[in-house]
This record gives sequence, C-alpha cells and structure tokens, in this order.
Amino acid sequence: MMDKDDFGPITRNRRRATITSAKSETVKLRNGAIAAASDLRRGPKARESLTKNLQLNEDSTRKCDRYDKMSCHKLQESMLSSASSFKNYRGILNWCVVMLVLSNARLFLENLLRYGILVDPIQVVSLFLKDPYSWPAACLVIVSNVFILVALYTERRLAMGSISEKVGLLIYIFNLTIILCFPMVVVLKLPSITPVGGAFALGVYTILFLKLYSYKDVNRWCRERTQAKARSLSRSLSCPSSSFASSAMQSHVSYPGNLSLRDMYYFVFAPTLCYELNFPRSESIRMGFLLRRLFEMLLLTQLLVGLTQQWMVPVIRSSMKPLQEMDYSRMTERLLRLAVPNHLIWLIFFYWFFHSSMNFVAELLRFGDREFYHDWWNSETITYFWQNWNIPVHKWCLRHFYKPLLRRGAGKLLSQSAVFFFSAFFHEYLVSVPLRMFRLWAFMGMMAQLPLAWFVARFLRGNYGNAAVWLSLIIGQPIAVLMYVHDYYVTHCEDDPTIAEAL
Repeated sequence: MMDKDDFGPITRNRRRATITSAKSETVKLRNGAIAAASDLRRGPKARESLTKNLQLNEDSTRKCDRYDKMSCHKLQESMLSSASSFKNYRGILNWCVVMLVLSNARLFLENLLRYGILVDPIQVVSLFLKDPYSWPAACLVIVSNVFILVALYTERRLAMGSISEKVGLLIYIFNLTIILCFPMVVVLKLPSITPVGGAFALGVYTILFLKLYSYKDVNRWCRERTQAKARSLSRSLSCPSSSFASSAMQSHVSYPGNLSLRDMYYFVFAPTLCYELNFPRSESIRMGFLLRRLFEMLLLTQLLVGLTQQWMVPVIRSSMKPLQEMDYSRMTERLLRLAVPNHLIWLIFFYWFFHSSMNFVAELLRFGDREFYHDWWNSETITYFWQNWNIPVHKWCLRHFYKPLLRRGAGKLLSQSAVFFFSAFFHEYLVSVPLRMFRLWAFMGMMAQLPLAWFVARFLRGNYGNAAVWLSLIIGQPIAVLMYVHDYYVTHCEDDPTIAEAL
C-alpha cells in the first residue's frame, strides 16, 4: 500500500517529463527550421524537404480552422426570453396592425352585405333639431352670457369694495346653482330639445360652471394676497388686442386690471378650466398648423358619424331583444360585438377633441399651454389613467377641489373619493338629463372605479396593470351604452312603432 504522499514525486516527475518533451519538440522545430534554412543553401534535395515540412504545417493549420468552423454553439438566451437583451419587436407590432386591419375589414364587409349603406349625413341634423326654425339648444347657449356678465360684475364690485366678501359669495352660490339647474329644467320641460342638443347645451353649461368657479377662487386669492383697495381698472394684458400683441409677451397684468370684458371672454373661450391673470401666449398664429387641425376636425367628424351609423347602431338594434328576454349568452355576444366599434369611436373622439379641436382653439387664441393630455395609454393603474387622459379637468380638480379638501384636514383617501363622487355626479348629469331618465348607470360606473383602482394598484403591476386598464375601457363603456339605450327604448320608444322601427 502506498500513502498519498508517495504520489507527489511521481506526479512532479511526470510534469517535468512533459515540460521537457515539449521543450525538446520546440527545440526540434526550431532546429528543423534552422536546418531547413541551412539546407536551402545546400541544394535541391534540401529545398524539397523544406517544402514538405511547410505543407505539413499548413495542413495542420487548416485542420484547426475547420474545427473552429464546425463549432456552432455559444452561451446565449432565446430571443423571446425575458433574460434576452433583444427588444426590437417592430415586426410583431406590424403583424398585429395588419391582423387588426384585416379583421375589421372583414367585419366592415359583413356589415355592408347585411345592412347595406346606412350612412346618412342629413339624419345627423335631426339629432340636433326637430324643427329647422327652432333652435332651443343654441338659445340656451346664448343665454349663458347672462351668467358670465353676472360673475364679472360681482368681481368688479368686490374689487372696489362696494359689496362684502359674504355678499359676493352668496351671489356666486346663487349664480353657479342657476347655471346647473336652469338648463336642466329647460331640457326636461321643453320637448323640442333633442337628446343630442340637450347634451351639447348641458356640456357648455358644465364647462362654464367650472370656469366661473375657478374665476371666483383666483380673484379671491388675489384680494387676499394684495389686501389692496379698489383702484381704476386698466386693460387686461392676458388677452391683448392686435395693437398690444407685441408688448403682451413682456407685460403682465395685475389685479384688478384683469377684470375686463375682453379678459373674461378670452378665458371663457380658452381651452382651459383654470383661470390665470396672465396666460402663456404663443408669438403668432401658425396657419399651416391651424389648417391641419381644421382638416382633422372635419375628416374625423365624418368618420365618427359614419362609424356610428354604419357599425354601432345596427349592433345596438340587434341587442334590444336579447336584453328584453334576458338571454345572457346572446347579451354577452352583443356586448363583445359592440365593444370594438364603441372603443374605436371613443379613441377617434379623444383625438378629435383633445388634440385636433383644442389645439385649433389654442392656436386661434394664441394660447401657449397645449398640455391637454399625457401618456394615459401607458397607464398601469386606474388612478394614473384618470389623472392623465383629461389634463384640464385634472388640473381643475387638483387646484380647486382636492387640495382645498386636504388643507381643511381631510385625508387623501377621503379627498380622492370626493373627487370621484364629484366626477360621477357630472357624468350622470350629462347623460340622464338629456335622455330625460335617471338610471344612475354612469354614476355607478364612475364610483366602481374606486374599488377597481384599489384592486389594480394592489394586485396588478406593469403590463398586467396596463392590460386591466385597457380592459376596463373596452368592456366598461359598452355595458353603460347598452344599459342606457335599452332603458331609453323601454321608456320612450317601446309604445311608438315608428320610433321602435327606427331604433
């Protein structure tokens, strides 16, 4: 038996022998090369042996190169693996777009073959007017100037000290309450106002309500900050005339110089809900930009009308019978059929309103702040979506509702819930009043965003959260549309065969 230590000398001797043999081979090669070089001087036989040696060396080198070429594996991850650094999925995105276009083209052709051409621009006029000589919705919008002038007159009296802050507050409460109640009573009591015309008029009054509330708050903050007595009024530079356009970028108006008719109506038409004494202004009107936005508005308006008449209305018509019979399988099928056109129309309307229309108005008025929306399509939570898809409303809620509640001691959760409740009220106000029925579907849909927002923020993140936001948008809106259309049909059209047939 031998100990472990007995192998030590043997191993060392073997290593030495290997190294010695390698050295000897190297020496032989060198000696051979030297000998070959010396043989070149000796004669032709020596040259032959040298050539053979060089060929042997070249053959061995080629064999090594072939072996390297035969090696085709290395350490790497699959492209679709998360550990892979590959990020170029443009081809897959293009494939999705092509598949989307082809699938919708098939649906479009199927719709044409089944229903024919349903697009009728003349029919759109009847949605706004029942009598071509009676324009009640437009008259409502014109009457809104009375409330604008009342607000301006009240602010002038407050600035000069003619009335106290309490009296001014009472006037504002009365004025803002009438702004919400007056059009609602007119729409409900006047049969000549169509649902679409009523929704338009109520939308104008809602915007006016939010603007005048902001106007009241900002002027009150100015009085509290300056504590100055009334002084003579000057021209407002936040909306200069053409002769003052060049100096407007360098000058700033101070309170109460902003209390002018020009300044007031500039704010009324400006694409914002938050009042300021000095709005950011662009240097000039870009005619090319203005004409592009106008072209988009006209084109998208026609597209919205065509998609609604040709695609959405037939699906809604075919959904009435399953809803009445409570056939849940067919109801689900109709809901999924309605989801695609409804969502497409909503996306087109978003671009038409928040990009084309608001940029058109902003360019026309040289209004500098064009941040009307953020990247809501990347929303990973419901809260992020509501904060970024409608920036003018979000800024108003943050400035005049959410932060004042926090300053009064309310918690964040209570303040956020109050904001959702406020938004839910106006959603229901803008839908139920024009339809002349109160079902609270829009209100409940908005309030359902609270638990949904908590669930998504708590359990879903990243791509899963973004998918949940998209799913709520694609599925949630058609449910509300079907509920309101069904209730409207049952309430107003079921007993009238002509209206029922048209629906």
